Amino acid sequence: MKQAIVARRDLGMSPGKLAAQVAHASLSAVEKADAEARRAWKQGGQKKVVLRSPDERTLFELKVIAEDAGLPVAIIRDAGHTQLEPGTVTALAVGPAGDEAVDAVTGDLKLY
Repeated sequence: MKQAIVARRDLGMSPGKLAAQVAHASLSAVEKADAEARRAWKQGGQKKVVLRSPDERTLFELKVIAEDAGLPVAIIRDAGHTQLEPGTVTALAVGPAGDEAVDAVTGDLKLY
């Protein structure tokens, strides 16, 4: 079991901003997972990987693929209080789900 969080590189987010957006994405997707997936993921150490996306379009393409596969997903839009304009799409979380299912969606992406 694992979760992949895909964050946009084109926004130039500071390390702190990136960390906050990744955290938002992770928690939001976990809340959408069923109880069995949450339990298995937590018992397995809550494995996560943070990957990079070149742009917003890629996040939405991956979201559709993940949804079609029946995986929990979350798209994060920034509130606009600090570095970004309100509503800016910053990250996508896929899973928690089986490693192979998550890799089928995000396996071609590079680490952030």
